[in-house]
Amino acid sequence: MDLFDLHGKTALVTGASRGIGEAIAKTLAAHGAKVILTSRKLEGLRRVEGEIVRSGGEAESIVCHTGEMEQIQALFREITGRYPRLDILVNNAGTNPFFGDVLNADEKAWDKTFDVNLKGYFFMSQHAARWMQKSGGGAIVNVASVNGVRPAPTQGIYSITKAGIISMTKSFAKELAPDHIRVNALLPGLTDTKFTAALTQNPDILKMILPMIPMGRLARPEEMAGAVLYLVSDAASYTTGICLTVDGGMLA
Repeated sequence: MDLFDLHGKTALVTGASRGIGEAIAKTLAAHGAKVILTSRKLEGLRRVEGEIVRSGGEAESIVCHTGEMEQIQALFREITGRYPRLDILVNNAGTNPFFGDVLNADEKAWDKTFDVNLKGYFFMSQHAARWMQKSGGGAIVNVASVNGVRPAPTQGIYSITKAGIISMTKSFAKELAPDHIRVNALLPGLTDTKFTAALTQNPDILKMILPMIPMGRLARPEEMAGAVLYLVSDAASYTTGICLTVDGGMLA
């Protein structure tokens, strides 16, 4: 029996147009899942969808800004009307609009970061879990960050939201376990994506960060996908409420 076989399952991945979300969506599709891709912009989603389909997988793109409640509600109205069940939710969409000292952060940056990184995760999970309750269970993975455990300089608001995701994951896991819904978190280390370009493309910052990583390099997006595959698969049938760190040894 292949514990990582996802045939017959439907997965919803947010922030799926690039980076870690794209890698996760492609990996789930490669293992048989029908993947619903969502992000703010359709163009990037269509590219990922096309690559999945050309590789023999199944995917569909639906635009949704998960920092806006109306769009979350519209997304679930659409997919619940077209799909019989939802087995997997991966909350990956994120933002980090402010780099700087916490004393210089303004309310606008705070609100935007919390709306996407924490509020969006919460209500995406709430909608998905209500649906999963009716169909007998499911798996939710929240993409947090090592910053949720060890806040990074100049990333205070972002780090606070990621710490909140960790706590939210554990809260949902405890409450939803009786409904056979498993909720876990992935904590990536610094990963080479467009999202992190402000860090990864700065030689001075890299000189400070790389010595802190025992493996001595940045992660690739696809190196996060295997951890998510485990967490949503039957291989993790007794795993809930954990924070799986994939950081090259940074927090060791």
